[in-house]
Amino acid sequence: MRQLSKRFFLLARALVACGFVALVLPSFAQAADRSKIEAFLEVTGFDVALDSIALSASDAPNMLGLSASDFGSDWTRLSRSVFDKSKMRDIALEILTETLEDDALGHAAQFYASDLGQRLVAAENAAHLVEEGEIKQIAGQRIIADLVKSGSARLALYQRMGQAIDAAGSGLKSVQEIQFRFLMAASAAGIIELQLDAPGLRALQREQEPEMRMSMRASSLAASAYTYQGFSDTDLELYVEALETPLMQRVYELLNAVQFEITANRFEELAFRMKELGQGEDI
Repeated sequence: MRQLSKRFFLLARALVACGFVALVLPSFAQAADRSKIEAFLEVTGFDVALDSIALSASDAPNMLGLSASDFGSDWTRLSRSVFDKSKMRDIALEILTETLEDDALGHAAQFYASDLGQRLVAAENAAHLVEEGEIKQIAGQRIIADLVKSGSARLALYQRMGQAIDAAGSGLKSVQEIQFRFLMAASAAGIIELQLDAPGLRALQREQEPEMRMSMRASSLAASAYTYQGFSDTDLELYVEALETPLMQRVYELLNAVQFEITANRFEELAFRMKELGQGEDI
């Protein structure tokens, strides 16, 4: 039980690192066409954010009491197949073509196409693709410690940024849902034998909520500090104000929900296909 509790935090940190937060998929009318969505993904950097979901797969075996090294090259083959970038982008395009309104798309695209927006996208894309997540967290934590020591206003800006990106506060529930679906799928596939039934697993997650929420907030702050260390306070203030506008809030609600759906879908597929690799564990 204690080992399972620790493993919950591995996937949570990985999902925070790829920018994941929200859960509920909203329904919009007058959605944009596919070509506009493709251009939107590129200008906002959401295409790279989707690609970075694949990096979170490296922590999947640890969640099950295993290690990627147990599988050798077979693990690399399987994870690349399941987290195929083209497949994930196609899913995103399909959903967004049906849901993202032209006015919201135009509003977000206009901001991210600006000089500041493109600099932000470049920094976010670079941070998304840093595979050494632990190194990034350590560097970010050191920056946060320095900000606290100096009484810098940047810490408050990072906190506002996190609130704006997840205005509905759905991030924790979303991570828990992915964890639950992944573990239940792995159990159904015979990869693991859970010592808890579904209600027991939900109860364990509820018990862990306070600690998990604090851990996710700390990870998010460290990731922001690392990502935006090259920006001025004025730049960050402008960015946060842009994120807090109603149209941008609607865009992020949708993008985060799309990221959740793809991540949960891929982790379930990964669990079912891990039986091809012939490993298992009781947890």
